[in-house]
Amino acid sequence: MVSAAVAVPCCAFGEKTSPDLLAVGAQNVDVIVQYRTDPGERHHRKVTDRGGRFRRGLDLIRGAAYTIPGSEVAALAEDPEVEHISIDHPLTSAGVDYMRETVGAISAQQSGWTGKGIGIAVIDSGIFNMGDLSNNVYSQAFVSGGAANVDNYGHGTHVAGIIGGQGVWSASGFYHFGGIAPAATLISLAALDGNGQGTDSTVIAAINAAIQLKSQYNIRVINLSLGRPVYESYKVDPLCQAVEKAWKAGIVVVVAAGNEGRNNSANTEGYATITAPGNDPYVITVGAMKTMGTSTRGDDLVASYSSKGPTLFDHVVKPDLVAPGNQIVSVAVANFATLEANYATNYAPYSDYCSYSGNSPYYFVLSGTSMATGVVSGAAALLLQQTPSLTPDQVKARLMKTASKSFPSSSVATDPVTHATYTSYYDIFTIGAGYLDVWAALNNTDVAQGSAESPTVTYNPSKRTVSLVLSGSNIVWGTNIVWGTNIVWGTNVLVSGSNIVWGTNIVWGTSSMSGFGIVWGTNVVWGTTAANSSETTTILVKGEK
Repeated sequence: MVSAAVAVPCCAFGEKTSPDLLAVGAQNVDVIVQYRTDPGERHHRKVTDRGGRFRRGLDLIRGAAYTIPGSEVAALAEDPEVEHISIDHPLTSAGVDYMRETVGAISAQQSGWTGKGIGIAVIDSGIFNMGDLSNNVYSQAFVSGGAANVDNYGHGTHVAGIIGGQGVWSASGFYHFGGIAPAATLISLAALDGNGQGTDSTVIAAINAAIQLKSQYNIRVINLSLGRPVYESYKVDPLCQAVEKAWKAGIVVVVAAGNEGRNNSANTEGYATITAPGNDPYVITVGAMKTMGTSTRGDDLVASYSSKGPTLFDHVVKPDLVAPGNQIVSVAVANFATLEANYATNYAPYSDYCSYSGNSPYYFVLSGTSMATGVVSGAAALLLQQTPSLTPDQVKARLMKTASKSFPSSSVATDPVTHATYTSYYDIFTIGAGYLDVWAALNNTDVAQGSAESPTVTYNPSKRTVSLVLSGSNIVWGTNIVWGTNIVWGTNVLVSGSNIVWGTNIVWGTSSMSGFGIVWGTNVVWGTTAANSSETTTILVKGEK
């Protein structure tokens, strides 16, 4: 990782290097190098000859992870066999019960759709094998100190419970804390450590393992409840390239949008804060909703911390849809995991949920787009159990088309700790195609043809409008009667019945144009400190009112 930042001349770098490498001086830096061909010993030797060290092969993206002096990066980039060089970025977890009722999962399960036979790879901090998660059939660690069947952080276990928890420890209680797909097969690939930290390369290695294990465990879904800031276009970002490989291998990849919706450090009112790899147009990127403590959908509101689009650099429309993510009860790693140890008050009290007194050692409350991502991964498994022939694009398109599109124009949330208030607007960059509806998706028989890549938007400076870019005969989001823009995203996010999604009288939720200019700039990143801020941690654990 980069320690001190010392600027180097811009002319030393070009299109083959990530823009954030400009801030690296002579000190060592962890990088990912993508090559034009599969790298071998001669490629590694060119790095070691420059004082570097080989750390991990990344065959999935024809790359490798190295530690190299920052002063040697420019010279390495001149090698004609090098495709692109990026920093190996640090990465973190993105971090009721009416979750299942709200999205229609109870009806689905009562009809026999439980995810049986579908493998879901949970790339996170691991899964602690206990009664609720006995369907975890394989575990592998990609971080230092990681071990099979262990979750020293607690995040991966919680997410796994949302996806496929069997609710064993709450079977006799008033509420049953099961997951969306309780009969699915869980595959634990630990890419985050006991502090919820990992790197691009650990996640890429885990994605590669999921692809290799696909046939053995029928892995049809990968859950990535994690992320980090966007530093470059998804077209060269190694993490994005890895998720695309999984998608093209026939695996639905579901990714957290991020918890930076309150981040106004760049005067964008939280817009353009989608984290990577949620910025990739292939994957299903998920934002968070609040169930408001009821089983009905009508009073639900978006969580103010849920990251908003469009994505930096590429202006991809994200998130793709939203799902319950606030104050979600799921499986706990009793007593010894970092999250549980630091936030003991988050254990679910039996007095609220069961017929006992005291706090449960088995269930824990967390909030964030991480939790919402698990809900959508479970939903994808139900669709694939029902119709195994569906491709990732067809799963994505059906979930987006059938998502509920009934929302208020705006809502106000209050942080329970700081008491600050935040206003959210229900536009395409906040709620995407709408609110996950599992039952509606299972009752839909439309099969999309072509790519379901999320579209981009373009800004017309003379008219001050932002419009969807829909082109190409192989794109699902066309103008035909089944997959037209009005059906996919709903009329509430379009202007005057056209592809315009942002008019002249609304600019990113405020009247200020400064943030708007930053979103559409080509060299501005919304800040690297925000992803690890204490505010994010508070949101992840405490949720909001």
